[in-house]
Amino acid sequence: MTTITQNRVKELRKQAGLSQQALADQIGVMRKTISHWELGNHRISTDNAKKLSQFFQVSIDDLLE
Repeated sequence: MTTITQNRVKELRKQAGLSQQALADQIGVMRKTISHWELGNHRISTDNAKKLSQFFQVSIDDLLE
C-alpha cells in the first residue's frame, strides 16, 4: 500500500478537469473508490498508484506531495 495524500488525488483530478467517474473510468476502478481515496478512507494500492502516476504523467513521488 502507498500513502498518497488524498488532497493530491483530488488536486490532480481537478487540474485535469475530470469528474470522479471520468477518472475512475480511465484507470479502471469504481467511482466510489476515487471518493474513498479523496476522503482518506482507503489507502491506495501500489498497482493503483502506478495507474494514477501513468495517467497523470507524474512520478509516484509527485503523488506523495
